[in-house]
Amino acid sequence: MKLTVLGAGCWGLTLAWLLTENFEKVTVWGRHVDLSEELLTKKSVTKPLQIQLKDKVEITSDLEAAVKDADIILLVVATSGIREVSKNLAKTGLSSNQILVNTSKGLELPSLMRMSEVIKEELPDVNLAVLSGPTLAKEVLAGCPTAASVACENMDIARCIQEKLTVPSKFRLYTNDDMIGVELGGSLKNVIAIASGFAGALNLGDNCKGALLTRGMAEIVRISTALGAKPSTLYGLSGMGDLIATCSSPLSRNYTVGSMIGKGKKIDDILKELGSVAEGVKTSKAVCGLAKKLNLEAPISTAIYEAVYTDIAPAEVLEKLMNRKLKQE
Repeated sequence: MKLTVLGAGCWGLTLAWLLTENFEKVTVWGRHVDLSEELLTKKSVTKPLQIQLKDKVEITSDLEAAVKDADIILLVVATSGIREVSKNLAKTGLSSNQILVNTSKGLELPSLMRMSEVIKEELPDVNLAVLSGPTLAKEVLAGCPTAASVACENMDIARCIQEKLTVPSKFRLYTNDDMIGVELGGSLKNVIAIASGFAGALNLGDNCKGALLTRGMAEIVRISTALGAKPSTLYGLSGMGDLIATCSSPLSRNYTVGSMIGKGKKIDDILKELGSVAEGVKTSKAVCGLAKKLNLEAPISTAIYEAVYTDIAPAEVLEKLMNRKLKQE
């Protein structure tokens, strides 16, 4: 069998490294500008993570060649590039037996669409699944046990992916038929992770963190269920599990962004220093758009949007949250 990974960033290369022995052929595709000389010649990268791929892994910038004869295609590009890559995949003419698995967590702006909705708009007949959960790349590379959810409307496809992508003792997958919940849980928690990093930088304490995760989860459930997600999914790996991991770890890019905001740094400088995508930044804007559209409250996400996109001081963000009108839990 052949596995193709679309995206040569940290998570894409981590998945290629992790799953190499599960497939006879493994190909990693990336735009030419994203493929370093080191990756092309030595099949390795040293920044921001150290990853050494095996010799059998093929690296290419030719999309058509990359997906040819691939049984499973992992889509691991930034959410801002999902539509363009999907359009280009449509031109390659994917076959009816190929499976596309999206791993990117976020919402499209300004449409507010989930990634599966974007992909289906460009590839209406594709066999599509989504994979999400608490999957910090550095820990996966260290061999730490990791579990995640794979969701698909067709459970036969979900079970196929579960079987082919599971790595004994390292990477365990659970199946789910709730694509909406798996996607939204993984996307909306990034905003709460920024809030957690923000609170950590201000040394607000563990009481605050407990309240933040609880009330943040309430926002995730409130918005996601209004869009058709199952509550049980949101309390699973792709929701609560991912929330706990990213809200408590400096390995999370979104947590790091929040920490820097809490220290008074501006978002443009933060992203330049970070050197990689933090999906929660754009997702905070999308969540506010969804909350307005659904006529729902999302005070934490709104506060993070203001912290990211305006000149509001960190202390003022906290004051506005703590002094909201009192209400029932």
